[in-house]
Amino acid sequence: MKVAFATTDFIHIDGHFGSTKQMALYEVNDTGYQALKPMTFGGNLEQDASKQDKLEKLHAKVAALLDCTIVYVLEIGGPAAGRLINKKVTPMKSTSAEQTIAEVLDKLVQTLKGNPPPWLRKALQKTSESDLESVLEEV
Repeated sequence: MKVAFATTDFIHIDGHFGSTKQMALYEVNDTGYQALKPMTFGGNLEQDASKQDKLEKLHAKVAALLDCTIVYVLEIGGPAAGRLINKKVTPMKSTSAEQTIAEVLDKLVQTLKGNPPPWLRKALQKTSESDLESVLEEV
């Protein structure tokens, strides 16, 4: 599964979904994880941006994350979280700005090796269904 992290330094989960300018991306499975090319977002992402500008940036950010299973952030607003959930992407809040990406990745790998909680099993079904759809498209 692909997991994204809102980050300012590629070490900590310290970015607010709406204003983050970059996301660290990882492919994660029960044997480990691998860093992917990070995503970067331009434009005015700050709170004082116009409502229309913020809405356009939000749409673009959600669209860019559609192939992710989980998106970890420090903070996320209700409308943004709702848009992700509607697209079957699970938003997760970090415990603090000090929580590291590696810490979460290690925990995810261990969880995938064992018995994942119901929310993660449901999120993983999205990945399996999209894999199945791509195979069917090839036939």
